[in-house]
Amino acid sequence: MIAVIWDMDGVLVDTAEIHYETWIETLGEEGIPFDRETFRRTFGMNNRKVLTLLLGREPDEGEFRRIAGRKEARFREAVRGQVQPLPGVRALLEQNRARGFCQAVASSAPMENIEVLLEEMDILKYFDVIVSGANLPGKPDPAVFLEAARRLDTSPEHCVVIEDSIAGVAGAKAAGMQCAAVLTTNPAEALKQADLIVESLDKLPGDWVEVLFPGLEKVREC
Repeated sequence: MIAVIWDMDGVLVDTAEIHYETWIETLGEEGIPFDRETFRRTFGMNNRKVLTLLLGREPDEGEFRRIAGRKEARFREAVRGQVQPLPGVRALLEQNRARGFCQAVASSAPMENIEVLLEEMDILKYFDVIVSGANLPGKPDPAVFLEAARRLDTSPEHCVVIEDSIAGVAGAKAAGMQCAAVLTTNPAEALKQADLIVESLDKLPGDWVEVLFPGLEKVREC
């Protein structure tokens, strides 16, 4: 069967500015430098990987929980009543379901964040599986995508990941999956490893699955 594995931030919903502002506020309290270029490079990574890069070392558990916990609590408060699916998302979710494709969310975010955002946008019903990579090796490691495929009981070669981040595209390809990249947070040249690149999901061609899986015969429905 075909499985469509969705990243969340930057794919289902544009939360980049809220993430940036909550990182700036939280890291400022810790005296840790942070700017937009650093944010762009780390967007899509889980909090442990972001903090390891910022600190130049693995944070100890107490330090990690304090910083990440404060940042994500601020984020969840900030998104309430402020988010809508990005253009083309709801229509594509409907089309995928009508075609019998399995659908999963595979995000670096904590599960609490994923649940809040999916509920706020009223799209939770479309997903068969939700995977948080918060406690898995962070993208570009393929762990979160491989876990989604495992829970969907399908093989990586039958999966397509929709991503917007550099780390996410690299992780999808490392997982042995097809990847469609959307230009929400990065220019096309930064995402050239993807198999298909579109400006936004409402511009995705109707035959995009056939393009990515040429010669695909009728597949088992999810």
